[in-house]
Amino acid sequence: MKKWTGAEIRQMYLDFFKEKGHDIEPSASLVPHEDPSLLWINSGVATLKKYFDGRVIPANPRITNAQKSIRTNDIENVGKTARHHTFFEMLGNFSIGEYFKEEAIEWAWEFLTSEKWIGFDPEKLSVTIHPEDDEAFAIWKDKVGVPEHRIIRLEGNFWDIGEGPSGPNSEIFFDRGEEYGNNPADPELYPGGENDRYLEIWNLVFSQFNHNADDTYTPLPKKNIDTGMGLERMACVVQDVPTNFETDLFMPIIEATELVSKVRYGQSENDMAFKVIADHIRTVSFAVGDGALPSNEGRGYVLRRLLRRAVRFAKQLGINRPFMFELVPVVADIMFDFYPEVKQKQEFIQKVIKNEEERFHETLNEGLAILNELMKAAKENGSNLIQGKDVFRLYDTFGFPVELTEEYAEENGLQIDQDGFRSEMEAQRSRARAARQESGSMQVQGGVLGDIKVNSEFVGYSRLKHDSVIEELVINQEFASEASEGQEVQFILAETPFYAESGGQIGDKGIVSNDQVTIEVKDVKKAPNGQNLHTGIVTAGTVTKGVAVTAEVKTDSRNRITKNHTATHLLHQALKDVLGDHVNQAGSLVEPDRLRFDFSHFGQVTQEELEQIEEIVNAKIWTSYEVDTAIKSLDEAKAMGAMALFGEKYGSEVRVVSIGDYSLELCGGCHVGNTAEIGLFRIVSEGGIGAGTRRIEAVTGEAAYRHMNDQINILNRSAKKLKANPRDLETRLEGLQSDVKVLQRENESLNAKLSNIEAKSILDKIEDVDGVSVLAQKVQAADMNALRTMADDVKNKLGSGVLVLISVQGDKVQIIAGVTKDLIEKGYHAGKLIKEVAGICGGGGGGRPDMAQAGGKDPSKVEEALRFVPEWVKSV
Repeated sequence: MKKWTGAEIRQMYLDFFKEKGHDIEPSASLVPHEDPSLLWINSGVATLKKYFDGRVIPANPRITNAQKSIRTNDIENVGKTARHHTFFEMLGNFSIGEYFKEEAIEWAWEFLTSEKWIGFDPEKLSVTIHPEDDEAFAIWKDKVGVPEHRIIRLEGNFWDIGEGPSGPNSEIFFDRGEEYGNNPADPELYPGGENDRYLEIWNLVFSQFNHNADDTYTPLPKKNIDTGMGLERMACVVQDVPTNFETDLFMPIIEATELVSKVRYGQSENDMAFKVIADHIRTVSFAVGDGALPSNEGRGYVLRRLLRRAVRFAKQLGINRPFMFELVPVVADIMFDFYPEVKQKQEFIQKVIKNEEERFHETLNEGLAILNELMKAAKENGSNLIQGKDVFRLYDTFGFPVELTEEYAEENGLQIDQDGFRSEMEAQRSRARAARQESGSMQVQGGVLGDIKVNSEFVGYSRLKHDSVIEELVINQEFASEASEGQEVQFILAETPFYAESGGQIGDKGIVSNDQVTIEVKDVKKAPNGQNLHTGIVTAGTVTKGVAVTAEVKTDSRNRITKNHTATHLLHQALKDVLGDHVNQAGSLVEPDRLRFDFSHFGQVTQEELEQIEEIVNAKIWTSYEVDTAIKSLDEAKAMGAMALFGEKYGSEVRVVSIGDYSLELCGGCHVGNTAEIGLFRIVSEGGIGAGTRRIEAVTGEAAYRHMNDQINILNRSAKKLKANPRDLETRLEGLQSDVKVLQRENESLNAKLSNIEAKSILDKIEDVDGVSVLAQKVQAADMNALRTMADDVKNKLGSGVLVLISVQGDKVQIIAGVTKDLIEKGYHAGKLIKEVAGICGGGGGGRPDMAQAGGKDPSKVEEALRFVPEWVKSV
């Protein structure tokens, strides 16, 4: 058997199934497109859910792919085990309601054992099946010829992720030989057990049931095949190396790390560090290339955690500078044959990673300083424990790995509160789950829309009114022959001018009618087989299947949509011109009243940049560019330089929309004939909406004119209130701001004098409590800053003592406590004192041993709180 490279295995797999009549589905972006149930694309089937649950019917029911995937549920195991990865490739072949178990099993065996393909010795292969799957047993035994003793029935061989398609599965295992396990007494030494000898290389899932919402199972109307083969694991077996990390998919990264660290892989206890770095740089490189950016939430949080974990392990190898970004070209070279996008975006990916590394090297030192303070405070308080909330703060705010915190604590004779940390982590996960659907399940197969096979042609590019015939009629997910006034219906027209929602452009609205019936069309979407599916209300008469009708799109609405859609293309190109080629569309919405455009960008967009973008778009509008469309093959369109949208999938033929010589995009939407028709473009708002994703909302034409007029009216009204000419408004405001600053300084000076006077006036209220000077008083203070200034004055005049000052503003209580240095050494602690005082007033707070502040909600308890202070001093 030849030791194929990872790239060769991937290509062989795709070639094999192409010979078996499968279409090759391109690898989708790691960032899910229109699937909020997933944080990342995490399997080969994740991008095909719409086919499996029947929402969309594929052109070919046989599909194969090599899908890049990310899973981060067990990051801590990466580097410890031989095969855990955060980034991996899943090779898969799929049947959507066509072939089933026999073909899936026989083809898997052929690919693995044929000398034309992988060429495994059949004697080294074993299989597992579900105990009740006698059909699979018979195929393996009688059709393929696997001996009965190498067919193992396991209860766990059933694939089920919640609602949707599910069914038994069969796994194929490779025997790596006795060097990986030969103890007959080991209860786990069998295919399917926890061992390193029998390695699972392929999982065949036979989807034959619907898992219903009530946890019952019913047979699927159409049975499916879903298989998965991990490329890294397969390469490990084919190349005959101990772990996935010794394959050609990882070793060049490890070798590059050796050169930087001057440490040899395989000859030290630091091998885990090499593995972590190699795994994590693959994940981050691909994820950033697909539009994700480091942040403190969602996908960005995952990337930040991975990079910082890698930096920590790099320190174990003696690498104390940013270097991960230097590994990106190595990743790009390894994966170039199938994933050229990493090489194409290499400079941007490196910039993002280097910036993140530099930030962490800065926060690492800041985090260490805070940790040292925490350890010092713990010792001063006689504790040997660093609280879980503090460990989590280091982890969450400063990216401080909990293992590193624990290591430093142990060196100082301390421990960390693991339970408290886990509690904080779980609270964060709960918040994340609440913000995102956790389930990755598919929809339950069913409904009749997938059974609609009639042809329907869209004619709405050139006309908004068209005579047609109602070919199919659906009411409540059932075929119908007629519908009466007041009923909601879905229907297919033989030819339709109504655009179906796609590419961000909303579906058209309008009227479908004849002399006997009127239907008000509320929405149009794509049916599973690609027809335009109209949804509407019968407002008059009765509609019957097969009747001739006139379909008329709401003209004003469509015209405004076309202006906004063409403006979106101009905006996309202008963003690239001003911000850089790394900008990718991350979502869009084109409505009659506005356009919304989401895009990937690393950093803020300045006001100057926004003005430049808006100016470019308007310049292109006023240049009166012709807007042309042409049908091209996908290869032709790419050769022309047409922009393909982020996350979209295209057929063999595509529609290319060109705007003069400025913009070229693949798009099926509706556009103006000339940019001059747009009239005017105005950006209404811009801001961040998530990690590395920003959003622009804009208006065109009449809406832009109205928006501009509104702004002018606000300007005029403001000028009138300030008794200024609109042209002089900026100068007038600057003058007012200067006046306000002068008044603020005067006010602060007066407050300081008043504070000093009040501080002197309360000094005669000092009590002697067991030899300690105690001052606990209610005072007048404008805010917490004034109260703090007063406390500093009193503390300085006090010399030695404990003080508590309380001020009341409406229903809010403000409290400050102070302890002089000599008393801190005797065990007095302002933070502990204020916690008790604030508690009496219905609040909370804390702080340092020398000074602490807090708030309360119950002014009626102030006197009680002040009386408590001497009692507390006595108790210390």
